[in-house]
Amino acid sequence: MVNYLQVEGLAKSWGDLLLFEEVAFGIAQGQKIGLIAKNGSGKTTLLNILAGKEAYDSGSVVFRNDLRLGYLEQSPAYDGELTVLQACLNGLPSRTDGMMPWDEEQKAKQMLSQLKLMDFDQKIAELSGGQLKRVALAHVLMTAPELIILDEPTNHLDLEMTEWLENYLSRQNVSILMVTHDRYFLDRVCNGIMEIDRQRLYQYKGNYSYYLEKRQERVEAQTAEVERANNLLRKELDWMRRQPQARATKAKSRIDAFYELEKKAKRQRDAGRVNLGIQSAYIGSKIFEAKGVGKRFGDIRIVEDFNYTFTRYEKMGIVGNNGTGKTTFIRMLVGELMPDSGCFDIGETVRFGYYSQDGLQFDEQMKVIDVAQGIAEYVDVGEGKRMGVSQFLNYFLFTPDKQQHYVFKLSGGEKRRLYLCTVLMRNPNFLVLDEPTNDLDIVTLHVLEEYLRTFSGCVIVVSHDRYFMDKVVDHLLVFRGNADIKDFPGNYSQYREWKEVQDMLEKEAEALRQEKTDAPSGKVKRQNEEKKKLSFREQKEYEALEMEVPALEAEKAALEAAMSSGLLSNDELIIHSKRIAVLIGEIDTKTMRWIELSEKYI
Repeated sequence: MVNYLQVEGLAKSWGDLLLFEEVAFGIAQGQKIGLIAKNGSGKTTLLNILAGKEAYDSGSVVFRNDLRLGYLEQSPAYDGELTVLQACLNGLPSRTDGMMPWDEEQKAKQMLSQLKLMDFDQKIAELSGGQLKRVALAHVLMTAPELIILDEPTNHLDLEMTEWLENYLSRQNVSILMVTHDRYFLDRVCNGIMEIDRQRLYQYKGNYSYYLEKRQERVEAQTAEVERANNLLRKELDWMRRQPQARATKAKSRIDAFYELEKKAKRQRDAGRVNLGIQSAYIGSKIFEAKGVGKRFGDIRIVEDFNYTFTRYEKMGIVGNNGTGKTTFIRMLVGELMPDSGCFDIGETVRFGYYSQDGLQFDEQMKVIDVAQGIAEYVDVGEGKRMGVSQFLNYFLFTPDKQQHYVFKLSGGEKRRLYLCTVLMRNPNFLVLDEPTNDLDIVTLHVLEEYLRTFSGCVIVVSHDRYFMDKVVDHLLVFRGNADIKDFPGNYSQYREWKEVQDMLEKEAEALRQEKTDAPSGKVKRQNEEKKKLSFREQKEYEALEMEVPALEAEKAALEAAMSSGLLSNDELIIHSKRIAVLIGEIDTKTMRWIELSEKYI
């Protein structure tokens, strides 16, 4: 196996802040590595070092000679006057007259089309964040790299594009080092995981699920080591207290060992848990009702005559491709944008906590503690108890030292975490979160998920993070474009499974219709003579099956998700397992009956 990259003894600091040290790893041909760390631990810095965009303090970075390297930055930038096609081809070898070879242009157009970028002459300055990310991705892939470095490749990509990229990278014989918070993406693409934890690098050979298992083993071993050190420390402390001054020089080696042991014992296993046990304000039974809501921009319809009654404690996810109106919908809900027709009737007790994509508007010269204290001095944690704002920030991994940092010193993910903190500390009872997962580390996401699942209020989440949606929401609004909105009773994975069944049934029905259309007229006549039309009873049965099969599939998916959650008792697992066996039989029987009836359906 050809080695593409070898890193030895790498260290990097920012002033007195040590990001990492003694980092050593290699990447060989065919390896696809995911890099995981808490925000502020130096993930992007490490990628920038490997790409030659930042210097390092010590160590070595060696690439194979003539290696083709591609780097997708977290926030790519191009000259705003370039067209989409020009940006995609930017930096690629051209002919002696400066023109790009015809076949390269065609390859670029094909790649851009796969990424749903059809206007090749559109200026870069006119693109959205998601469109710009896709242009940069197309540009990287056009260079035919042997090793790709990807910094948050799924940020600003919608679900369709994320799944396209996931499938594309899984199939390609290319080496990858990437930072992403998309855990399904990590699990399905990567065959290795690296983690930066407490300035050190740990490596795991396997996907994200394997990493979780082995990391837990590592943490438990380290916890046991700390406990052993604490036990020894107690004995040594007793000895130190009884140590006569006259014997100090004779026992110097033991005293030195004591202080080393003390350092080891004080080392806390900071798993990065964010305590979000915040009390939400009381919320009444009336939440909101959408009454005939309509909104369009020119010829583009967002919603039309939309009606919906939102219930107490509901947890809704909103998904759909970019440009279908998800953010527009929630901006109308929270009152930032007026609908063209209809209205949102909001309950009197509703107190919104709105986390928007563009909400990062801190004064960069303020300290973290000052930002929070500008909102409140205390945070209500329920049962008549209050928490000081400094303690609250500490729960969000802002240590007392970090609270004294100026905002401009924070990483992008830390700023997002601070923003989330400012939203939650206002004591809302209805959280509206627009892409909350962008730039947050996986540890913070995990705790945010747990908080939202137990949040004693209402939640609406717009997100492209499939794993996050599966854990948090109980049903979806699917924005399919042109004011087509589907209310689906389940999480994202259940919706995808239902949609695949629907797509399969539609293809089979279309194939049957096409077969009848393409057949010679004489043959069609004979077939029509041989077949009987559906009776009234069969027609009703056919229509019922079209509803029953997807519903059974959705129930099966929900049960499977529950069984894999690790939250069920043995008795519940047995009940679920038996029900799934029954469902499989019913699905097979009803599907065969549907096919039988569809062959008679004209």
